[in-house]
Amino acid sequence: MYRIFTLLLLLAVISASAQDKDKLFGSGEAPKPKAGFILAANGDFDIPAGDIAKEFGLSYRVGPGILYKTSSNWLFGAKCDFILGDVVKQDSLMINIRDKYSTDNTHVYEFINNNGEREGVPVYERGYMIALQAGKIIPLGKKHPDNGLELLTSAGFIQYKIDIYNDNKDIPELQGNYLKGYDRLTNGAFVEEYAGYIYFAKNRLLNFTIGVDLMVGFTQDRRSFLYDVMRTDNAQRTDFLFGIRGGWFIPIFKRKSEDLLFE
Repeated sequence: MYRIFTLLLLLAVISASAQDKDKLFGSGEAPKPKAGFILAANGDFDIPAGDIAKEFGLSYRVGPGILYKTSSNWLFGAKCDFILGDVVKQDSLMINIRDKYSTDNTHVYEFINNNGEREGVPVYERGYMIALQAGKIIPLGKKHPDNGLELLTSAGFIQYKIDIYNDNKDIPELQGNYLKGYDRLTNGAFVEEYAGYIYFAKNRLLNFTIGVDLMVGFTQDRRSFLYDVMRTDNAQRTDFLFGIRGGWFIPIFKRKSEDLLFE
Protein backbone atom coordinates (compact mmCIF):
# COMPACT_ATOMS: atom_id res chain seq x y z
CA MET A 1 0.00 0.00 0.00
CA TYR A 2 2.84 2.37 0.88
CA ARG A 3 4.55 1.60 -2.42
CA ILE A 4 1.38 2.33 -4.40
CA PHE A 5 0.93 5.65 -2.58
CA THR A 6 4.56 6.55 -3.27
CA LEU A 7 4.14 5.70 -6.98
CA LEU A 8 0.96 7.79 -7.27
CA LEU A 9 2.69 10.70 -5.55
CA LEU A 10 5.65 10.40 -7.92
CA LEU A 11 3.34 10.39 -10.96
CA ALA A 12 1.52 13.46 -9.64
CA VAL A 13 4.83 15.30 -9.20
CA ILE A 14 5.94 14.36 -12.73
CA SER A 15 2.57 15.45 -14.17
CA ALA A 16 2.69 18.78 -12.35
CA SER A 17 6.26 19.32 -13.51
CA ALA A 18 5.25 18.56 -17.11
CA GLN A 19 2.37 21.03 -16.90
CA ASP A 20 4.67 23.73 -15.55
CA LYS A 21 7.10 22.99 -18.38
CA ASP A 22 4.28 23.25 -20.93
CA LYS A 23 3.29 26.63 -19.54
CA LEU A 24 6.86 27.82 -19.83
CA PHE A 25 7.91 26.33 -23.20
CA GLY A 26 4.56 25.71 -24.91
CA SER A 27 1.80 23.17 -24.84
CA GLY A 28 3.76 20.52 -26.75
CA GLU A 29 1.09 20.43 -29.47
CA ALA A 30 2.07 19.76 -33.08
CA PRO A 31 3.25 22.94 -34.85
CA LYS A 32 0.88 24.66 -37.25
CA PRO A 33 1.65 25.81 -40.82
CA LYS A 34 3.07 29.32 -41.12
CA ALA A 35 1.69 32.11 -43.30
CA GLY A 36 3.65 34.64 -45.31
CA PHE A 37 5.41 35.44 -48.57
CA ILE A 38 7.83 33.21 -50.48
CA LEU A 39 10.40 34.86 -52.77
CA ALA A 40 11.65 32.25 -55.26
CA ALA A 41 14.32 31.74 -57.92
CA ASN A 42 13.44 28.83 -60.22
CA GLY A 43 15.17 26.85 -62.94
CA ASP A 44 13.79 24.34 -65.46
CA PHE A 45 15.30 21.85 -67.87
CA ASP A 46 12.71 21.33 -70.63
CA ILE A 47 12.06 18.66 -73.26
CA PRO A 48 9.82 20.03 -76.05
CA ALA A 49 6.99 18.17 -77.78
CA GLY A 50 4.21 19.06 -80.16
CA ASP A 51 4.66 21.96 -82.60
CA ILE A 52 7.48 23.65 -80.68
CA ALA A 53 9.60 20.49 -81.01
CA LYS A 54 9.58 20.97 -84.81
CA GLU A 55 11.50 24.23 -84.38
CA PHE A 56 13.57 23.89 -81.20
CA GLY A 57 15.45 21.32 -79.15
CA LEU A 58 16.18 21.06 -75.44
CA SER A 59 15.90 24.35 -73.56
CA TYR A 60 16.12 25.92 -70.13
CA ARG A 61 14.06 28.33 -68.10
CA VAL A 62 15.16 30.59 -65.27
CA GLY A 63 13.25 33.28 -63.46
CA PRO A 64 11.81 34.76 -60.28
CA GLY A 65 8.51 34.14 -58.58
CA ILE A 66 6.53 35.24 -55.57
CA LEU A 67 3.91 33.28 -53.63
CA TYR A 68 1.75 33.96 -50.62
CA LYS A 69 1.28 30.94 -48.36
CA THR A 70 -1.74 30.87 -46.09
CA SER A 71 -1.89 29.22 -42.66
CA SER A 72 -3.84 26.38 -44.29
CA ASN A 73 -1.06 25.80 -46.85
CA TRP A 74 -2.78 27.33 -49.88
CA LEU A 75 -0.47 29.12 -52.34
CA PHE A 76 -1.22 32.16 -54.52
CA GLY A 77 1.19 34.23 -56.59
CA ALA A 78 2.91 34.98 -59.89
CA LYS A 79 6.07 34.08 -61.79
CA CYS A 80 8.17 35.03 -64.81
CA ASP A 81 10.36 32.51 -66.68
CA PHE A 82 12.94 33.35 -69.34
CA ILE A 83 13.32 30.70 -72.07
CA LEU A 84 16.88 29.95 -73.23
CA GLY A 85 18.01 27.48 -75.89
CA ASP A 86 20.59 27.11 -78.64
CA VAL A 87 19.15 24.31 -80.82
CA VAL A 88 17.14 25.63 -83.79
CA LYS A 89 15.68 22.97 -86.10
CA GLN A 90 14.42 25.18 -88.96
CA ASP A 91 15.92 23.61 -92.09
CA SER A 92 14.60 26.40 -94.29
CA LEU A 93 15.64 29.23 -91.99
CA MET A 94 17.09 32.13 -94.06
CA ILE A 95 17.79 29.70 -96.90
CA ASN A 96 17.15 32.45 -99.46
CA ILE A 97 19.81 34.83 -98.10
CA ARG A 98 22.50 32.77 -96.36
CA ASP A 99 25.68 31.64 -98.09
CA LYS A 100 24.94 28.52 -100.12
CA TYR A 101 28.21 27.01 -98.85
CA SER A 102 27.20 27.65 -95.25
CA THR A 103 27.62 24.72 -92.86
CA ASP A 104 24.43 24.39 -90.83
CA ASN A 105 25.18 23.20 -87.29
CA THR A 106 21.77 24.26 -85.87
CA HIS A 107 23.48 27.18 -84.17
CA VAL A 108 25.51 29.26 -86.66
CA TYR A 109 24.64 30.30 -90.22
CA GLU A 110 27.08 31.96 -92.61
CA PHE A 111 26.45 35.05 -94.75
CA ILE A 112 28.39 37.35 -97.04
CA ASN A 113 28.59 40.75 -95.30
CA ASN A 114 28.99 44.27 -96.71
CA ASN A 115 32.74 43.75 -97.05
CA GLY A 116 32.37 40.62 -99.14
CA GLU A 117 33.53 38.44 -96.26
CA ARG A 118 31.90 35.28 -94.96
CA GLU A 119 30.49 35.89 -91.51
CA GLY A 120 28.92 33.49 -89.03
CA VAL A 121 25.64 34.51 -87.41
CA PRO A 122 24.52 32.46 -84.38
CA VAL A 123 20.85 31.81 -83.74
CA TYR A 124 19.18 31.01 -80.42
CA GLU A 125 15.80 30.25 -78.93
CA ARG A 126 14.66 33.09 -76.69
CA GLY A 127 11.38 33.83 -74.98
CA TYR A 128 9.52 34.36 -71.74
CA MET A 129 6.48 33.23 -69.79
CA ILE A 130 4.44 35.23 -67.28
CA ALA A 131 1.73 33.63 -65.20
CA LEU A 132 -0.51 33.69 -62.16
CA GLN A 133 -0.25 30.68 -59.87
CA ALA A 134 -2.37 28.84 -57.33
CA GLY A 135 -1.83 25.60 -55.47
CA LYS A 136 -1.45 23.81 -52.17
CA ILE A 137 1.13 22.11 -49.96
CA ILE A 138 0.10 18.70 -48.63
CA PRO A 139 2.19 17.91 -45.49
CA LEU A 140 3.73 14.47 -45.21
CA GLY A 141 4.02 14.62 -41.41
CA LYS A 142 2.63 16.49 -38.41
CA LYS A 143 6.00 17.65 -37.09
CA HIS A 144 6.77 19.68 -40.23
CA PRO A 145 3.44 21.01 -41.55
CA ASP A 146 5.11 23.38 -44.03
CA ASN A 147 7.04 20.61 -45.81
CA GLY A 148 5.51 18.13 -48.19
CA LEU A 149 3.98 17.63 -51.61
CA GLU A 150 3.62 20.88 -53.57
CA LEU A 151 0.92 21.04 -56.27
CA LEU A 152 0.88 24.23 -58.35
CA THR A 153 -1.15 25.37 -61.36
CA SER A 154 0.03 28.28 -63.54
CA ALA A 155 -1.83 30.09 -66.32
CA GLY A 156 -0.59 32.99 -68.41
CA PHE A 157 1.16 34.20 -71.57
CA ILE A 158 4.10 32.67 -73.45
CA GLN A 159 6.19 34.20 -76.24
CA TYR A 160 9.26 32.87 -78.01
CA LYS A 161 11.21 33.43 -81.24
CA ILE A 162 14.46 32.74 -83.06
CA ASP A 163 17.03 35.30 -81.93
CA ILE A 164 19.25 36.00 -84.97
CA TYR A 165 22.35 37.60 -83.48
CA ASN A 166 23.99 39.84 -86.10
CA ASP A 167 26.02 41.92 -83.67
CA ASN A 168 28.05 43.76 -86.32
CA LYS A 169 24.95 44.99 -88.19
CA ASP A 170 26.75 44.48 -91.50
CA ILE A 171 24.32 42.13 -93.26
CA PRO A 172 21.59 44.24 -94.94
CA GLU A 173 19.13 41.33 -95.23
CA LEU A 174 19.07 41.04 -91.43
CA GLN A 175 18.31 44.66 -90.61
CA GLY A 176 15.09 46.40 -89.55
CA ASN A 177 11.81 44.88 -90.70
CA TYR A 178 13.64 42.30 -92.83
CA LEU A 179 14.71 40.52 -89.66
CA LYS A 180 11.08 40.08 -88.59
CA GLY A 181 10.46 37.92 -91.65
CA TYR A 182 12.79 35.26 -90.29
CA ASP A 183 12.48 35.22 -86.49
CA ARG A 184 9.23 33.15 -86.25
CA LEU A 185 7.79 35.24 -83.40
CA THR A 186 5.16 33.08 -81.69
CA ASN A 187 2.94 33.69 -78.67
CA GLY A 188 -0.29 32.74 -76.95
CA ALA A 189 -1.81 31.41 -73.74
CA PHE A 190 -0.53 28.51 -71.66
CA VAL A 191 -1.33 26.40 -68.62
CA GLU A 192 1.18 24.48 -66.53
CA GLU A 193 0.95 21.84 -63.81
CA TYR A 194 3.75 21.28 -61.29
CA ALA A 195 4.15 18.51 -58.71
CA GLY A 196 7.15 18.27 -56.42
CA TYR A 197 8.53 18.30 -52.90
CA ILE A 198 8.96 21.55 -50.97
CA TYR A 199 11.20 21.93 -47.92
CA PHE A 200 11.51 24.79 -45.42
CA ALA A 201 14.65 24.70 -43.26
CA LYS A 202 14.66 25.80 -39.65
CA ASN A 203 17.56 28.16 -40.34
CA ARG A 204 15.51 29.87 -43.13
CA LEU A 205 18.37 29.39 -45.61
CA LEU A 206 18.25 25.88 -47.10
CA ASN A 207 14.77 26.13 -48.57
CA PHE A 208 14.08 24.37 -51.86
CA THR A 209 11.57 22.73 -54.14
CA ILE A 210 12.21 20.04 -56.74
CA GLY A 211 9.79 18.25 -59.04
CA VAL A 212 8.37 17.90 -62.55
CA ASP A 213 6.05 20.06 -64.62
CA LEU A 214 4.07 19.98 -67.86
CA MET A 215 3.35 23.13 -69.87
CA VAL A 216 0.76 23.23 -72.66
CA GLY A 217 0.76 26.32 -74.90
CA PHE A 218 -1.91 27.40 -77.36
CA THR A 219 0.08 29.64 -79.69
CA GLN A 220 0.34 31.10 -83.19
CA ASP A 221 3.06 32.63 -85.38
CA ARG A 222 2.52 36.41 -85.32
CA ARG A 223 4.55 37.47 -88.38
CA SER A 224 2.49 38.46 -91.43
CA PHE A 225 4.91 36.85 -93.93
CA LEU A 226 7.87 34.45 -93.74
CA TYR A 227 10.46 35.52 -96.30
CA ASP A 228 12.46 32.30 -96.54
CA VAL A 229 9.46 30.06 -97.30
CA MET A 230 7.46 32.82 -99.07
CA ARG A 231 4.18 32.29 -97.24
CA THR A 232 2.19 33.13 -94.15
CA ASP A 233 1.74 30.79 -91.19
CA ASN A 234 -1.59 31.29 -89.41
CA ALA A 235 -1.99 27.73 -88.12
CA GLN A 236 -3.00 27.23 -84.52
CA ARG A 237 -0.21 25.51 -82.59
CA THR A 238 -0.11 23.27 -79.54
CA ASP A 239 3.24 23.34 -77.71
CA PHE A 240 4.37 21.07 -74.88
CA LEU A 241 7.29 21.40 -72.48
CA PHE A 242 8.09 18.53 -70.09
CA GLY A 243 10.31 19.97 -67.38
CA ILE A 244 12.38 19.09 -64.36
CA ARG A 245 12.25 22.06 -62.00
CA GLY A 246 14.32 23.09 -59.04
CA GLY A 247 14.07 26.25 -56.98
CA TRP A 248 15.52 28.06 -53.99
CA PHE A 249 13.46 30.53 -52.03
CA ILE A 250 13.36 32.90 -49.09
CA PRO A 251 10.30 32.62 -46.81
CA ILE A 252 9.05 35.75 -45.06
CA PHE A 253 6.69 34.27 -42.51
CA LYS A 254 4.71 35.93 -39.76
CA ARG A 255 6.25 34.95 -36.42
CA LYS A 256 4.72 34.84 -32.95
CA SER A 257 6.51 36.26 -29.92
CA GLU A 258 7.14 32.79 -28.49
CA ASP A 259 8.78 31.77 -31.77
CA LEU A 260 11.20 34.66 -31.43
CA LEU A 261 12.02 33.66 -27.84
CA PHE A 262 12.26 29.91 -28.03
CA GLU A 263 12.75 28.86 -31.72
